[in-house]
Formats: sequence, C-alpha cells, structure tokens
Amino acid sequence: MITFIFFGQQPEENMVYHKAYYQTGNIKEEGWLKNGVKDEFWKFYHTNGKISEQGHYQNNQRVSYWYFYDSYGKPLQEGHYKDGKKSNWWLFYDSMGKVNHKCQLSNGEKNGYCLQYINEKLTSAEKYQNGKKIKEWFSFSSFRRENNLSDLK
Repeated sequence: MITFIFFGQQPEENMVYHKAYYQTGNIKEEGWLKNGVKDEFWKFYHTNGKISEQGHYQNNQRVSYWYFYDSYGKPLQEGHYKDGKKSNWWLFYDSMGKVNHKCQLSNGEKNGYCLQYINEKLTSAEKYQNGKKIKEWFSFSSFRRENNLSDLK
C-alpha cells in the first residue's frame, strides 16, 4: 500500500487530507485525518476502483449515514451509525439493487422490526429484542392487525 498525505487548505487546525493507494495504483481510501485519526467524510474503494463504502467518522468512529457497495457499484446496504455501531433503520439490497429487507438496529444488533420484501412488496415481518427474534408475521395484514404503523418510524 502506498500512502500520500496532502497538505493544503485545511478546514480545521490539525486536519490533513489523506489518500492511500493499492499496489496497482488504484485508490484505496481517502478522507480527513484530525490529529492522526479518521474524521469527517471518508470513501473506501474496491481494488477495481469502484467505491466500496462511504460515510462520516468522528474521532475514528463511524457516525451518521453510511453506504456500502459491491465491486460492481451496486448498493449492498445503507444506514446509520452511532458511536461506531449500526443503529436505527438499515436497508439491505438484493443483487438487482432493490431493497430486500430493512431492519431497526441498536448497538449493532437487531432491536425492533425487520421487514422482508420481494419485488418491492412487503412479504413478512419480524420483531427483535436485543438481537433475538420474538415475533414473526407472514402477511402485511396480520402485521397491521397487531402493530401500530407509527412504530416503524
């Protein structure tokens, strides 16, 4: 791996823009370093040059909204990070780039609802508590009978 650090117009004191490259010369990662650790917006790349993931860091921990892609550039998943762990709603994509399920997460594990889709239609739902499945529904109508849709926010 070849690493370059660029100095130039910096948004804050102790901030440098970092770029690293694979042996092939393709870019591997780029983003801001603050006091030597990842901060602000970052992009990571597959060896073929396509973006693999992008999002924000704060003091070397992932925060805010992140996107992940396969080596062809199709979306794999996207969602929120809090304190370096997956939280809130996450979307997961199939090989055609369509959402096949979305889940509520807390501290990196399922905690809330997971909704399953086929051809963009809701087919089933599950409810999790601290990573353990506690309930499952196999139709949207049965799910609606037992749940308030405002719980899905």
